[in-house]
Amino acid sequence: MRTAYSVETVRAAERALMDRLPEGTLMRRAAAGLAAVCTDVLRGRGRVYGARVVLLVGSGDNGGDALYAGALLARRGAGVRAVLTAPDRAHPGGLAALRAAGGRTADDTDLRGPDLWGGHLDLLVDGITGIGGRGGLRPEAAVLVRSLAATGAPLVAVDLPSGVEAATGEVRGEAVRADVTVTFGTYKPGLLVDPAAERTGALHLVDIGLGPELPAVPELEALQYADVAALLPEPAAESDKYRRGVVGVVAGSARYPGAAVLAVSGALRGGAGAVRYVGPGADAVIARHPETLVHAGPPSRAGRVQSWVVGPGIGDGSEASEAVRNVLAAEVPVLVDADGLRLLDVAAVRARPAPTVLTPHAGEAAALLGATRDEVEAGRLTAVRELAARYRATVLLKGSTTLVAAPDPDVPVRVNPTGTPWLATAGSGDVLSGLTGSLLAAGLDPRDAASTGAHLHGLAARRAADGGPVTAQDVAEAIPAAWRDVRA
Repeated sequence: MRTAYSVETVRAAERALMDRLPEGTLMRRAAAGLAAVCTDVLRGRGRVYGARVVLLVGSGDNGGDALYAGALLARRGAGVRAVLTAPDRAHPGGLAALRAAGGRTADDTDLRGPDLWGGHLDLLVDGITGIGGRGGLRPEAAVLVRSLAATGAPLVAVDLPSGVEAATGEVRGEAVRADVTVTFGTYKPGLLVDPAAERTGALHLVDIGLGPELPAVPELEALQYADVAALLPEPAAESDKYRRGVVGVVAGSARYPGAAVLAVSGALRGGAGAVRYVGPGADAVIARHPETLVHAGPPSRAGRVQSWVVGPGIGDGSEASEAVRNVLAAEVPVLVDADGLRLLDVAAVRARPAPTVLTPHAGEAAALLGATRDEVEAGRLTAVRELAARYRATVLLKGSTTLVAAPDPDVPVRVNPTGTPWLATAGSGDVLSGLTGSLLAAGLDPRDAASTGAHLHGLAARRAADGGPVTAQDVAEAIPAAWRDVRA
């Protein structure tokens, strides 16, 4: 499992470790790891000896890391120039090491002049700001970054791209867009959550010995294949369709019959033993999936289920409102999506004795929070936590970074690492709802069901798309293959 810790936690761990090590050990470990990644990047461009490297150096430890790494590159024959954005506060030990190795310093006017390699650079290293940076790049630094990035040289960020918020993943101004980010000790939330995560490029973690100093419970975590495989339900020899769980689906309408088909498609492939469908789309559902159990409704009379999915394509009329109320009154886990989210009563959700899972996209989350879509997308981590607390529900916030938050604020938020931009297609959310609801029926707790569903959904989309356009039904049909990939 990939884990991330808050800025305060990382700093406390670093202080505890530094107290037990000779002075400068941590920075040398970080610089060695950074230099190794930079060396690999330069080798990919054909050479290290004679390569032209520019370091963008700020006043903090990130600047020191960059300077020490630059000294190591200079000793391997690279030509290294350091631009000091705060010359009076540059790390003195790093600066001395760079100069002793043959590196030089230059201010930003020198760098834009014609005498520095004529603008033909092989590597840029961003060490302007670290995890304590706030509010985007300062104007002078932003101009410098833009001018050097225009050379087309690959850019390696030190710990995180300068200008992004390490704690939240927000970008509140201009920020570096890296090709590679080398982070130290542990991941930081901003490296895993958009919009900042979209600026990290390839992400490398350098072990500097911080692990024993970190608490057992992180702030964020991302499931990997092995974690998902351990959560997937597997029928035993004595299992039958009812023991495996039955998921009820209330979806679709005369206007959106396809939502019913897609939600059932996801549910049938999610590990439960059977799917009960309630709604006006029964004919379309049976035509596509004859194994579905259908009922005219209301949901409370459809038969026993272990979970309900309600909302995709149901509209906003009185019948839809009554269906949502009826489902929320059930004493089993309930997943609410799409149209169902607009019909929620906060008090009714908070009062439920059984778990509730909400699966909004950014626009729906904004409506639930009384915010704008831009505000939610800019602060996804804040938004998902606030929603989970307000509704006392597990919230799966869909988007370029899908996040899953439990109602307990002490439980780590999960970040989904799978998916593809091709997944932004009509109906894909309906498939995810059905899949996650099926996992709930199969016995997974809400947080595990939501994060496992998102993981499989993203993998299925990658497999189905294979670099090209994909439909929601294609994603549903690829779920069994994604499931087998994880188990294998």
